[in-house]
Amino acid sequence: MSARNEKGKGKYNVVVIGAGTAGLVTAAGTAGLGGRVALIEAGKMGGDCLNYGCVPSKGLISSAKLIQHIRDGETLGLQRMEPKFSFQEVFASMRKRRATIEPNDSAERFEGLGVDVFLGRARFVSPHAVEVNGARLQARNFVIATGTKAAVPDIPGLNDISYYTNETIFDELPSAPDSLLVVGGGPIGCELSQVMARLGVQVTLVQLPPRLLPRDDAEAAKIVEARLREEGVRVLTGAHPARFEKRNGSIVATIEQPDGREELVTAAVLLAAGRTPNTEGLNLEAAGVKYGKSGVEVDASLTTSQSHIFACGDIAGPHRFTHAADYQARIVVRNILLPWIKAKADYTWVPWVTYTDPELAQVGLTEERAKKEGVPYSVYRFDWSELDRAITEGATTGFIKVVTPPGKDRILGATVVGVHAGDVLHELVVAGKYGVGLAKLSSTIHAYPTLSQSVQRVGDLFQKGRLTPTIAKIFRWVYRARRS
Repeated sequence: MSARNEKGKGKYNVVVIGAGTAGLVTAAGTAGLGGRVALIEAGKMGGDCLNYGCVPSKGLISSAKLIQHIRDGETLGLQRMEPKFSFQEVFASMRKRRATIEPNDSAERFEGLGVDVFLGRARFVSPHAVEVNGARLQARNFVIATGTKAAVPDIPGLNDISYYTNETIFDELPSAPDSLLVVGGGPIGCELSQVMARLGVQVTLVQLPPRLLPRDDAEAAKIVEARLREEGVRVLTGAHPARFEKRNGSIVATIEQPDGREELVTAAVLLAAGRTPNTEGLNLEAAGVKYGKSGVEVDASLTTSQSHIFACGDIAGPHRFTHAADYQARIVVRNILLPWIKAKADYTWVPWVTYTDPELAQVGLTEERAKKEGVPYSVYRFDWSELDRAITEGATTGFIKVVTPPGKDRILGATVVGVHAGDVLHELVVAGKYGVGLAKLSSTIHAYPTLSQSVQRVGDLFQKGRLTPTIAKIFRWVYRARRS
């Protein structure tokens, strides 16, 4: 092996810092196109999604959903029964399923793809070099993909108690706590509140904004909140923990609410109150890379303040989703290879899903955002209580809603709340992105009975809206004439 190709020696085309989704896609894509790549990871390969986020949470959600379906069996003609399960075995099953996916993101697999993997903490020493484990790596381009971590609010007494975040609860929760206080009513807080309640834990969910899931359609978020309450989750909105303390072997949280304070005794606390970027220790100053509280600053081409250094994934934002990280990484790979025709990220049609039961899926403009931004709009809404497949499944809670410009057949945004909402949404994502309107969705044959027929039904509503009184009068005249 020549010195030029020896691991850590010579010059790389790209050095990628961070082996989460964004970093892995960048490294694999660059290596697959023939580039020499180094990939540096300070923690676990696979990053947040595999180890602490999407994968383990959805594993628990699937188990908890089955448990709840057994409880609700009477609605489908079964005899009432209480499911038998072990809290520890449910978590063990989740970890087993996660382990099945782990090899896809392993250092061994990426070494096999031709990527030089370094397990250690990277630190810029200049705009053109980083150090890791005492080795200095030089490259033409660098990609920062270090992600984010759970934000820890500055609350008096918090450091005096033991608490969990998404980075610890999946592997360090020894058994079912009698009670759990969840701080934060975003997707992580809502999903894990429902999971833990279904596993028999008494859950209190505290959210500072006036409602849960503030980025989503308000009507859809209310449906999720109602289901959480129905399943025993105590939801406190417009509230926040003002203090924590240990007392008689328990944790006491002082909850500040609009109508006063309350002392809440709980066995465990889960922090789900946002994310903070992983920039500590990177020595970005030495690289001349600008960054702030939200992460590394990038332009539409995902270029940082240094033209040869890129950033993608959660560290770059604005959307902190695995699929957004994948999308950004593909743009970075292209822009490194073809810098003279740089591609730009377009986030207009980035979908997101909260995997509660029912699921809440969102893309594009919501009614609330349209009002806030002064955008004229019309709404077409179809309730799942009228959808045959939802009725046969005993899952009629939910609806589909599409936002368009007034009188125009162009999709601006869509919301689906209901069983498998995340899967149903994607037909509208493709339609919106490529200019397919509701009229065409209405005239497209959809298999019967499916949940996706709700897309066709909302298209039918748009078509009915075109039937103005004048047009209806003309049609009636035509029919009368044909009877004569």
